[in-house]
Amino acid sequence: MSLESEADVPGEATLPGTLPEALRAELIAFRRDLHMHPELGNQEFRTTAAIKERLERAGLTPRVLPGGTGVICDIGTTPGRPSAAPAGAAGPGVLALRADIDALPIPDVKSGCPYRSTVPDRAHACGHDVHTTVVLGTGLVLAALRERAPLPRPVRLIFQPAEEVLPGGAEDVIGAGALDGVHRILAVHCDPRVDAGRIGLREGPITSACDRLEIALDGPGGHTARPHLTTDLVTAAARVAVDAPALLARRVDSRGGLSLTWGRIESGHAANVIPQHAELSGTVRCLDLDAWRQAPDLVVAAIDEIANLHRAKSEITYVRGVPPVVNEVTSVELLQTAMVARRGTDSVESTEQSLGGEDFSWYLERVPGAMARLGVRPPGERAVRDLHQGDFDVDEHAITVGVELFTAAALIDTGV
Repeated sequence: MSLESEADVPGEATLPGTLPEALRAELIAFRRDLHMHPELGNQEFRTTAAIKERLERAGLTPRVLPGGTGVICDIGTTPGRPSAAPAGAAGPGVLALRADIDALPIPDVKSGCPYRSTVPDRAHACGHDVHTTVVLGTGLVLAALRERAPLPRPVRLIFQPAEEVLPGGAEDVIGAGALDGVHRILAVHCDPRVDAGRIGLREGPITSACDRLEIALDGPGGHTARPHLTTDLVTAAARVAVDAPALLARRVDSRGGLSLTWGRIESGHAANVIPQHAELSGTVRCLDLDAWRQAPDLVVAAIDEIANLHRAKSEITYVRGVPPVVNEVTSVELLQTAMVARRGTDSVESTEQSLGGEDFSWYLERVPGAMARLGVRPPGERAVRDLHQGDFDVDEHAITVGVELFTAAALIDTGV
């Protein structure tokens, strides 16, 4: 593979110009193939095999993660040299580029789409197929560039499984050594509110913490004619649903942005019978890292107080999810420099903090890094689209933009 043009930038690095049409077409086809064959977290065997096979054809040596899904692949500075410096070794640290490879358990409802999901109730409705293709394409470009001139530092491609499964697959990938020798890590996430050809950047928190909450309430039931002789579990569950979020709002600094939202409440089977069991499920989201660390104790205490007031026995399962993704300043500056060098100052916009969760945050607990929002909205489109919807799709020009962004970042990054 050769690049169609090069443009000099300050220092020794050169940035590749427009990607060859053959490579662009291949990457779009690769993404569409993934889109047609979505796999859930820790089940991404076909996806893993496709990534591994393409990297091997490029002369690289990918390794499959211990769980059988997910791939790590190192690209050294020069051909035939070790790709990555082990932790504590002398020499430049590794720049890691991370993609998530799993899909969602929802149906694809894009009628007439030639690359619609072929798997019932499975869809790449969050753009992970795009993330995967961007990191793969970057690896292919960097491998070709390395044949012509040394790269400024080693690069590690991380294709992570199970991002959509709390607390996310990142911890397993980190446990497999993905961050050994890494000095910085970068990622992108599709954003249907940003036009293709642009990215959104933000210093500090760009996503929120997200935990899961399961509550069981129990007590002696009875006839609705005599609620005073029972534990009125329907009322108790209703008061937990309504009062717990309000109570928390007065116990947490409002700047922490703690939000308890319910997604399920179930109890009872008959109109005149007070049930003996009720269940609630929901999520706890926090904008602030400190608030997230306090959240379990505060949430449990609030629910217990309300349940006790209504003489209900409560069993609370608080499932830790992910902390906020907190973008490091230097890494954001690197992404901005890379994007401006490739596409000009108008290609970068500021973005707000999202209430969505992302397990990329676990990497940033250990090494500096940043996530950019990759625009996937067709320019000029006014339809309101969102992630995690069965009709989600992207302007595939975003793939080229993502490859250019990561490639430029890898060539500009000096490890400072």
